[in-house]
Amino acid sequence: MKAFILDKYKKSGALRFGDMPEPALEDDDVLVEIHAAGLNPLDSKIRDGAFKPLLPYRPPFILGHDMAGIVARVGSKVRRFKVGDEVYARPRDGRVGTFAESISISEADLALKPKNLTMEEAASIPLVGLTAWQALIERASLRKGQKVLIHAGSGGVGTFAIQLAKHLGATVATTTSTANVEMVRSLGADVVIDYKKQDFEKVLSGYDVVLNSLDGDTLQKSLSVLKPGGKLISISGPPDPDFAMAQGLNWVLRQVLLLLSLGVRRKAKRRGVNYSFLFMRANGEQLGQIASLIEAGIIRPVMDRIFPFEATNEAMAYIETGRSKGKAVIKIR
Repeated sequence: MKAFILDKYKKSGALRFGDMPEPALEDDDVLVEIHAAGLNPLDSKIRDGAFKPLLPYRPPFILGHDMAGIVARVGSKVRRFKVGDEVYARPRDGRVGTFAESISISEADLALKPKNLTMEEAASIPLVGLTAWQALIERASLRKGQKVLIHAGSGGVGTFAIQLAKHLGATVATTTSTANVEMVRSLGADVVIDYKKQDFEKVLSGYDVVLNSLDGDTLQKSLSVLKPGGKLISISGPPDPDFAMAQGLNWVLRQVLLLLSLGVRRKAKRRGVNYSFLFMRANGEQLGQIASLIEAGIIRPVMDRIFPFEATNEAMAYIETGRSKGKAVIKIR
């Protein structure tokens, strides 16, 4: 099968378009013919080697963390899916590879595609949808009447998280650039901070939750926005000891991550707030619940551009500019 392959870790290095063997199918696996694949900053970070100590990849391997497609074969123990089903997924860590014509995915990571979405729209959802779900519902237990600040509201995670937070009944603030103010308002943001004109930490206070996807400076400033007992959840780091334990990292790496997050954890403790790092995980059951919200018209995908399969490297370069509104997707079939 054709695929975009990472031969060696290299900052801004090009992926190689070439042939890879058809994926093996275990008893609990589903072989999916991929029609579209979403792109995420995580793809660039892995290519650059940023997660080399933390994730179990050894080049050459295929990148890509989002996909939508059609079931081609099922393993002997698969019960929830059949050949011909339209599905979508974020494959689990260690088994990614959606920049390809096919992928073998654990049944537990897969869900039926929302019926009202195209393949390209569906491929834009899994990683950002699961990230927002696990941050706001699992980690934050966000509920009606609470206040949440979602940074980078026009990005992939931000556009989904704003809609989910509004559905949960929260008051939503977000940061964005001047060009995207109206877009994030249309998604449901109640308070919009144009970061080119305002400092969010001087305008906002008394928030229950902050979802951070930006740099360390933004992370530190976010502490002052929270009220005592509030939760600062970061998907951009620094990783904390709980993440190190969950990943089963060795003692040395656990100590490194403990030190990396020590500063922000100490400041959070002094303010009486909780800091945690979220690295989302694959979950087909949650994707099923997300599909129900999409089919009900509660959440809609926000698409920026669709690239042809052969332009995957150009698509990677585009999302690295940080200017995409919502998600960029590659059309494979």
